[in-house]
Amino acid sequence: MYSFSMGPSWMNRIQLTKCEAEVMAVVWREGQVTVPQVLAAIDRDLAYTTVMTTMNILEEKKIVRRGEKVGRAYSYLPLVSREEVRHGMIQELAEQLFGGSVRSLVLSLVNSEKITAEDLSAMAEAADELEKS
Repeated sequence: MYSFSMGPSWMNRIQLTKCEAEVMAVVWREGQVTVPQVLAAIDRDLAYTTVMTTMNILEEKKIVRRGEKVGRAYSYLPLVSREEVRHGMIQELAEQLFGGSVRSLVLSLVNSEKITAEDLSAMAEAADELEKS
Protein backbone atom coordinates (compact mmCIF):
# COMPACT_ATOMS: atom_id res chain seq x y z
CA MET A 1 0.00 0.00 0.00
CA TYR A 2 1.18 3.50 -0.78
CA SER A 3 1.24 5.95 2.07
CA PHE A 4 0.70 9.67 1.91
CA SER A 5 0.80 11.63 5.09
CA MET A 6 1.36 15.22 6.03
CA GLY A 7 0.90 14.77 9.77
CA PRO A 8 -2.08 14.94 12.09
CA SER A 9 -3.36 18.36 10.97
CA TRP A 10 -3.72 17.14 7.39
CA MET A 11 -5.44 13.92 8.49
CA ASN A 12 -7.99 15.94 10.44
CA ARG A 13 -9.13 17.48 7.18
CA ILE A 14 -9.79 14.23 5.32
CA GLN A 15 -13.50 14.17 4.65
CA LEU A 16 -15.40 11.75 2.44
CA THR A 17 -18.89 12.08 1.07
CA LYS A 18 -21.10 8.99 1.13
CA CYS A 19 -20.28 8.24 -2.52
CA GLU A 20 -16.55 8.76 -1.94
CA ALA A 21 -16.69 6.42 1.07
CA GLU A 22 -18.45 3.73 -1.00
CA VAL A 23 -15.82 4.01 -3.72
CA MET A 24 -12.95 3.98 -1.22
CA ALA A 25 -14.34 0.85 0.46
CA VAL A 26 -13.86 -0.92 -2.88
CA VAL A 27 -10.41 0.61 -3.45
CA TRP A 28 -9.21 -0.44 0.02
CA ARG A 29 -10.64 -3.94 -0.34
CA GLU A 30 -9.21 -4.55 -3.83
CA GLY A 31 -6.01 -2.47 -3.61
CA GLN A 32 -6.17 -1.38 -7.25
CA VAL A 33 -9.35 -0.81 -9.24
CA THR A 34 -10.78 0.60 -12.42
CA VAL A 35 -14.05 2.51 -12.68
CA PRO A 36 -15.88 -0.52 -14.19
CA GLN A 37 -14.67 -2.68 -11.27
CA VAL A 38 -15.99 -0.12 -8.77
CA LEU A 39 -19.34 0.00 -10.60
CA ALA A 40 -19.61 -3.78 -10.42
CA ALA A 41 -18.77 -3.84 -6.71
CA ILE A 42 -21.18 -1.16 -5.48
CA ASP A 43 -24.69 -2.35 -4.61
CA ARG A 44 -26.58 0.53 -6.17
CA ASP A 45 -27.02 2.01 -9.60
CA LEU A 46 -24.41 4.65 -10.32
CA ALA A 47 -23.52 6.15 -13.66
CA TYR A 48 -20.02 5.55 -15.01
CA THR A 49 -19.52 9.31 -15.08
CA THR A 50 -20.47 9.59 -11.38
CA VAL A 51 -17.80 7.08 -10.37
CA MET A 52 -15.27 8.67 -12.76
CA THR A 53 -15.95 12.12 -11.28
CA THR A 54 -15.66 10.67 -7.77
CA MET A 55 -12.29 9.12 -8.67
CA ASN A 56 -11.10 12.46 -10.04
CA ILE A 57 -12.15 14.21 -6.82
CA LEU A 58 -10.40 11.56 -4.71
CA GLU A 59 -7.29 12.02 -6.86
CA GLU A 60 -7.45 15.82 -6.36
CA LYS A 61 -7.76 15.24 -2.59
CA LYS A 62 -4.67 12.97 -2.82
CA ILE A 63 -6.62 10.02 -1.43
CA VAL A 64 -6.02 7.88 -4.53
CA ARG A 65 -3.55 8.04 -7.35
CA ARG A 66 -4.04 7.10 -10.95
CA GLY A 67 -2.11 4.00 -11.95
CA GLU A 68 -1.55 2.18 -15.21
CA LYS A 69 -4.15 1.73 -17.89
CA VAL A 70 -6.02 -1.56 -17.80
CA GLY A 71 -7.54 -1.90 -21.24
CA ARG A 72 -9.20 1.44 -21.91
CA ALA A 73 -9.58 2.42 -18.23
CA TYR A 74 -7.05 3.76 -15.77
CA SER A 75 -6.51 1.95 -12.51
CA TYR A 76 -6.55 3.73 -9.16
CA LEU A 77 -4.61 2.92 -5.98
CA PRO A 78 -5.10 4.18 -2.43
CA LEU A 79 -2.69 6.80 -1.07
CA VAL A 80 -4.13 6.81 2.44
CA SER A 81 -5.34 4.01 4.66
CA ARG A 82 -8.87 3.47 5.87
CA GLU A 83 -7.56 4.16 9.39
CA GLU A 84 -6.15 7.56 8.38
CA VAL A 85 -9.49 8.59 6.88
CA ARG A 86 -11.41 7.17 9.85
CA HIS A 87 -9.18 9.11 12.26
CA GLY A 88 -9.63 12.36 10.34
CA MET A 89 -13.40 12.01 10.07
CA ILE A 90 -13.78 11.16 13.77
CA GLN A 91 -11.68 14.18 14.72
CA GLU A 92 -13.78 16.37 12.44
CA LEU A 93 -17.00 14.97 13.94
CA ALA A 94 -15.71 15.66 17.45
CA GLU A 95 -14.82 19.23 16.43
CA GLN A 96 -18.12 19.96 14.66
CA LEU A 97 -20.57 18.40 17.10
CA PHE A 98 -18.77 18.07 20.43
CA GLY A 99 -16.54 21.13 20.67
CA GLY A 100 -13.47 18.98 20.09
CA SER A 101 -14.23 16.68 23.02
CA VAL A 102 -13.62 13.05 22.11
CA ARG A 103 -14.91 12.16 25.57
CA SER A 104 -18.28 13.74 24.77
CA LEU A 105 -18.35 11.90 21.45
CA VAL A 106 -17.66 8.55 23.14
CA LEU A 107 -20.20 9.20 25.90
CA SER A 108 -22.78 10.09 23.26
CA LEU A 109 -22.11 6.75 21.55
CA VAL A 110 -22.33 4.90 24.86
CA ASN A 111 -25.68 6.51 25.57
CA SER A 112 -27.08 5.79 22.09
CA GLU A 113 -29.84 3.25 21.63
CA LYS A 114 -27.83 1.27 19.09
CA ILE A 115 -24.99 0.22 21.38
CA THR A 116 -24.95 -3.41 22.46
CA ALA A 117 -23.49 -5.16 25.49
CA GLU A 118 -20.87 -6.61 23.13
CA ASP A 119 -19.95 -3.07 22.00
CA LEU A 120 -19.60 -1.94 25.63
CA SER A 121 -17.42 -4.94 26.42
CA ALA A 122 -15.14 -4.19 23.46
CA MET A 123 -14.89 -0.55 24.57
CA ALA A 124 -13.97 -1.62 28.10
CA GLU A 125 -11.25 -3.93 26.74
CA ALA A 126 -9.88 -1.13 24.55
CA ALA A 127 -9.86 1.25 27.53
CA ASP A 128 -7.99 -1.34 29.63
CA GLU A 129 -5.39 -1.75 26.86
CA LEU A 130 -4.95 2.03 26.68
CA GLU A 131 -4.36 2.25 30.41
CA LYS A 132 -1.72 -0.49 30.24
CA SER A 133 0.28 1.29 27.53
